[in-house]
Parts: sequence; structure tokens; C-alpha cells
Amino acid sequence: MQTATKPARPNRVRHSYTQSINGRREAVFPLLCPIREIDWADGWNPRLVLSACGLVEQDCVFVMPGAPEDTIWVVTAYEPGRFHLEMLMVTPGRTVGKLEITLRRGDADNTKADVIYTHTSLGPAGDAYLKDLTRNWYVDFMKTWEAELNHYLQTGKKRTA
Repeated sequence: MQTATKPARPNRVRHSYTQSINGRREAVFPLLCPIREIDWADGWNPRLVLSACGLVEQDCVFVMPGAPEDTIWVVTAYEPGRFHLEMLMVTPGRTVGKLEITLRRGDADNTKADVIYTHTSLGPAGDAYLKDLTRNWYVDFMKTWEAELNHYLQTGKKRTA
């Protein structure tokens, strides 16, 4: 008689970071959109699949081209009144992940953006990918994103490297 074995727990990486954004939540939140992000984030070039309004909304679907696989994103929570957004992302054969963003009032006209990324491996390719998602990598990624968004809010233009 064979006994079922419990599958090994997949690898998971979760990092959080609080960005300081030089703008009010009302100005920042609309920029957290797959289409509006093209205006300020270097290398961001998604293909919109489904959106009634053409911008971010609940159940919006978009694809970010990648190598070797594209990543499919679905907006699972879109709450402008709470300045809260969540997205599910799936890279077939590699990872499934979640992005959570909540904006809080900072000092004066500034915003604190709490950004949490969680990635779960779907197998060996995902395990290899997760090895590079260190805390140092994540902090650098968040600081770059923070600088790009602040530059855009100040100048209305995308920051060049």
C-alpha cells in the first residue's frame, strides 16, 4: 500500500518597504496604474488586456513582457478611498506573487507608501529566481522606484538613467 507524502513547502520571499513620496496621496495614487506607470517608471511597458476605463481598476488584467516568460498581472483590490491597491502576478512555471501598496499621509504634503511584495516559487525556475530577491536587492529596487516617482512628481517627466 502506498502512502501519500506531503509535498515540500514551496520557497517564498516576502519583503516590505516604506517609501517617502513628495506628493499628496491624491496625486500619487492615480500613478500606481499599469498605464500611468509608463510615464515615470524606466523599463515599464505592459500590454493592457482588460480594463473598462483603460486605466487601473478592480479586475484589470495586463501582461508585462519578460524573458523567458511574460508575467500576467491581475488587480485584486482597488480601493481609491483607502489609497490601497493589490495585484496578483503569475509568471508561468516560475512564480506567483502579490504586490500590496497602501498610501498614508506623511509630513506636510508628503506620502508614505507601504509596499509589500510576496513571491512564491512554482518549481526549480522559481527557486532560482527567488535566490536573487534578497533584502538588499529589494531595498535598491524600492529606492529606485521612489526616486523615479519623486522625479516625475517634481518635473512631470520620466527620470533618465
